[in-house]
Amino acid sequence: MRPDRIVPLIVAVALFMENLDSTVIATSLPAIATDIGTNPLALKLAVTSYLLSLAVFIPASGWTADRFGARAVFRAAIGVFVIGSIGCAMSGSLTDFVIARIVQGMGGAMMTPVGRLVLIRTIPKRDLVNAMTWVTTPALIGPVLGPPIGGFITTYATWHWIFLINVPMGILGVFLASRYIEDVRAEKHDPFDLVGMTFSGLGIAGVAFGLSVLGLNFLPAWIVAALVGGGAVFIVAYLVHARRTPYPALDLTLFRIPTFFTSVVGGFMFRMGIGALPFLLPLMLQIGFGMTPFQSGLITFASAVGAMFMKMVAARLLRRFGFRTIMLSNTLISAAFLAVCAAFTQATPAAIMFALLLIGGFFRSLQFTSINTLAYADIEPARVSRATSLVSVAQQLAISAGVAFGALAVEVTVQLRGEGALGARDFPPAFLAVAIVSGLSMLFFMRLSPHAGAEMSNRTHLRDAAEKKSAT
Repeated sequence: MRPDRIVPLIVAVALFMENLDSTVIATSLPAIATDIGTNPLALKLAVTSYLLSLAVFIPASGWTADRFGARAVFRAAIGVFVIGSIGCAMSGSLTDFVIARIVQGMGGAMMTPVGRLVLIRTIPKRDLVNAMTWVTTPALIGPVLGPPIGGFITTYATWHWIFLINVPMGILGVFLASRYIEDVRAEKHDPFDLVGMTFSGLGIAGVAFGLSVLGLNFLPAWIVAALVGGGAVFIVAYLVHARRTPYPALDLTLFRIPTFFTSVVGGFMFRMGIGALPFLLPLMLQIGFGMTPFQSGLITFASAVGAMFMKMVAARLLRRFGFRTIMLSNTLISAAFLAVCAAFTQATPAAIMFALLLIGGFFRSLQFTSINTLAYADIEPARVSRATSLVSVAQQLAISAGVAFGALAVEVTVQLRGEGALGARDFPPAFLAVAIVSGLSMLFFMRLSPHAGAEMSNRTHLRDAAEKKSAT
């Protein structure tokens, strides 16, 4: 198999393992809690500890890959993730389980940005769109498949297999990475910014954790405010520090590059809205419409099917229309298909819901591929590792913010209705709200040049012709 296909496939398998595992636990919390002698509410710590671990260790991923080599770090990340998975399966108490989830998060924090770094440094720019479709797909499929798979395994086997299935996948990933991934690394690595790493880690962790529990009634409001406020203070401290050090943990000067700024900031808005979908839709189908987790999973799986179709045509669409046109039109289309979920009722045929989610999944996946690829269009090789770290942090915060915003929108609707029980009527306003947030990302994509990312979309001939015409 050609390197531009086997390498993205290896990275995609690792990222699928991480994305699936981060959501598969949700439907299994009651069974796990009973087995280890705690309650499901307390076990929420296992979910949030994973998020915190991701947020804290992602900023170190780029420097680590530059220092020790992307292949070595990628293999080690898979290994750490597998060790954490085994620890989860062997846990006999809440403390053991939380520690194991933190270890998993450490591995996951390295897998995502380093996996992208491997692609960017081994795949020619003209082939990067095709490669990125393999990376985008598991990020979409994992959150969709996680809840039904978790429920199926817990019902027909035991919850331990949720984590043990990662062992053979991890072993295969390490073997394939050793054989097919080049040991790319920076010729000269920068000094490690420990102070910046500490400030950014505490800041991101505080904000991400605070936003993740906002609207879920998990912690008292003053603790949530303290987490978000304290995190914001550390982020400000990091901003001051970053201006005084030549090699910051997160290189914010990358935002001076127009394509990177538009991709990350506009992508944040788009992901924030779309990121609420895997959270809101299963709740509406199960709590609002009375479906079983398995029935709900069969419908939400449609988004993953749409994403799979997208990867076959993404490169051709970007070559035909360019990044700017695709991202502008796709923002409105994706937001519209997100808003249409507000019209779902118990009387809506499952086939209609499946079809609309399938088409929406296609366009969402195309947008994610475009955003992920364009971010690196104008990044010089020496700064690629820094860019991957910053992109991964932004994506993590966007997903956390999206879930928090979606939950808050539902909670506000419940309070306005004055009824304590959550019902089907509480979800449509939330879908409309998150659709508006995603649609607002269009304001950032309008800033793009018509020829942005021309090399990656194989449209350099059009860009060169336009430049030649303007010169004459």
